Amino acid sequence: MPTTLPFDRTQIQPGDRLCVALSGGADSVALLLTLQAANAAKHNALGVGLSAVHIHHGIRAEEADADERFVEDLCIRLEIPLHLHQANVPQRAAANKETLEEAARAIRYDFFHTLIASGHADTILTAHTLDDQAETVLMKLLRGAWTEGLSAIHPVVVVNNQNQRPGKILRPFLHTRRADIEAFLRSQDQPWREDSTNADTAYTRNRIRHQLLPQLRDYNPNLAHILGNLAELAREEESRWQAELARTLPQLLLPGKPVRGGGRAVPTAPGQSQTSIAIELDRLRALDPALRRRVIRAAARQLGARLSFDETARLLAFCGFQPYPPVGSPTVAARTGATLQLANNLRAERSPRELRLSREQQA
Repeated sequence: MPTTLPFDRTQIQPGDRLCVALSGGADSVALLLTLQAANAAKHNALGVGLSAVHIHHGIRAEEADADERFVEDLCIRLEIPLHLHQANVPQRAAANKETLEEAARAIRYDFFHTLIASGHADTILTAHTLDDQAETVLMKLLRGAWTEGLSAIHPVVVVNNQNQRPGKILRPFLHTRRADIEAFLRSQDQPWREDSTNADTAYTRNRIRHQLLPQLRDYNPNLAHILGNLAELAREEESRWQAELARTLPQLLLPGKPVRGGGRAVPTAPGQSQTSIAIELDRLRALDPALRRRVIRAAARQLGARLSFDETARLLAFCGFQPYPPVGSPTVAARTGATLQLANNLRAERSPRELRLSREQQA
């Protein structure tokens, strides 16, 4: 067994300040050891500054305290600087009506962004594996995701928010299997921490990991790679479509409502958001079905609303582009003056020439 694991170094440059998200689990411990060894190599060394970050989520009580001590001891032994952050995930989850998983993830990434903005790191590295990718693709598929959702975990995420230093989040183990990581650690006599909640099948991801994926591997033992390939294809397809939409949308989307004598009524007050978008039906009709669907969804997104597959199909039927709405959806006649109420306070209206989308702004 080699002293390091293969990892994607294409986004890592000499002089970068890398910070590994270190939970104490096998994946993150292996990533830290691998980067340290690569940075110390005599030939083709990374030449980077290396640190780690550990977040205590305020859950799992003594187990989480033991995780923190393990991480501290590991970083002391490896002489790697460690950033510690104490959080209260249950409090955030209750305040924002989030699940514990959602709140924990939001807290982690908020702190990652803080490290980048403060100059402590240029790049945060997380130890997501090929198995994590496969689980995420299946989870997204079961929830009815579009191609952007099926792209799942991205290998590179650019952090370039307003008033923040630019940076990146990298996943260099995204093509590495979890079994290979654990075999590597055992060969190094390196222990790791096990999160007891990973065995709790009350969580959807854990049911997929422990129940669904093992059954599906009976049909194809190479399933993790197949799902990883699907994520990569979806990511490339989505990138291509986003470029096409950036070119097309300015020619199609019209703000506000038409007014007598020409022109359109749009918000003019400083800071007032756009609440209405229109699209000429003839221009929609000239598009192929795939682009037409994406234009409809992009228009809704500009108003802050996300359309499901069925809602998009209802809108297309509303415009007369599909003969039937999805099974179980109410039929709305495609006629002038008709209206259609959708989720997220989104409302559609037909005029003789346009589809108009508007969204009531909640107080």
